[in-house]
Amino acid sequence: MSGREASAPFACGVVAIGRNEGDRLKRCLASARPAAAVIYVDSGSSDGSVAWARDQGVEVVELDTSVGFTAARARNAGFRRLKQLAPGLQLVQFVDGDCELAEGWLAAGLACLAARPEAAAVFGRRRERHPERSIYNRICDAEWDVPLGQVRACGGDVMMRVAALEQVGGYRDDFIAGEEPELCVRLRAAGWTIWRIEAEMTGHDAAMTRFGQWWRRNVRSGYAFALGRSAHGAPPERLWVWESRRAWLWGIWLPLAAALAVVAFGAPGLALLLIYPLQLLRRIPRQRGALRDRIELAGLELLGRFAEGLGQLRFAADRLFKGRSGIIEYK
Repeated sequence: MSGREASAPFACGVVAIGRNEGDRLKRCLASARPAAAVIYVDSGSSDGSVAWARDQGVEVVELDTSVGFTAARARNAGFRRLKQLAPGLQLVQFVDGDCELAEGWLAAGLACLAARPEAAAVFGRRRERHPERSIYNRICDAEWDVPLGQVRACGGDVMMRVAALEQVGGYRDDFIAGEEPELCVRLRAAGWTIWRIEAEMTGHDAAMTRFGQWWRRNVRSGYAFALGRSAHGAPPERLWVWESRRAWLWGIWLPLAAALAVVAFGAPGLALLLIYPLQLLRRIPRQRGALRDRIELAGLELLGRFAEGLGQLRFAADRLFKGRSGIIEYK
């Protein structure tokens, strides 16, 4: 440990999860060295990640490939192993294998949780490593710049209090997406709080340079909205109710209504589709950056509703036919 981390009031372990992350995983595990213990959970990598991590002296948990992979399942498995190896640890830092911890983050997170005994979780600024490489990476970077202070939910990179995580039973293994906000609903219901602080936390390498990757990521978001709504959509929480309705409206009901209008009235029925360019014009001024960037961002935002709608339909099909969707990967 560095001198700063060594003087922190609590010890902290790190659980990193990943699959075929290559050099990204190497940076991730190297950044976790100041922690008291490090666990890497692998979800069926074929790029030598497991062997490399073990060569570095990292404790590795390999998930059973006969059971569907989820990030939630991986984090739970890593957390269980961490408690076995270091039962006295009070805090755990979860980090995705395509991220690296910022220097000084562990000390900042430890200090926040030490000062707030009611806090279950704290996270800082997650930044995209290469926002200049694509507009999709820049979208990710903007998404992660959430307001400071007490918040309702966290993401995958977060420092958590062991006692709080144990109290609510950890993540839900069956959530293929959106498992973090679902966990936070249960944490808040148990009286805990979640905080976002100003400190730099992680650098993320989305490596998202193609439209298809961005599209799949939005399909996953739509599925997560539906999944969260099914679990906690009732008042007072109403988790992702509005986001689900938005996906159905723009991505499903309006196109369907336009198709029915064409059947009923012919070509004039296409006039209903004018609502899309009007929405685009409404959203352009609300984006950031130069005019070209604003147009691109507003356009992708609107296209994303169709992908989210597909995610909603995929969830509905799973429920209707009692199926279980596999993880939706974008890289």
